[in-house]
Amino acid sequence: MIRKLKSGEFRLYSRKKDPKTGKRRNLGTFKSLAAAQKHERAVQFFKRH
Repeated sequence: MIRKLKSGEFRLYSRKKDPKTGKRRNLGTFKSLAAAQKHERAVQFFKRH
């Protein structure tokens, strides 16, 4: 899940909420939407292998 921050950057959050905190885990902050999407694909690939 990618959200745009007020600073104009994009942050990648986990899809599920962290049961310990009740919030989504921060998986990185990126300057561009394309970079965030690229990293999201890498994370999904890593999770499956």
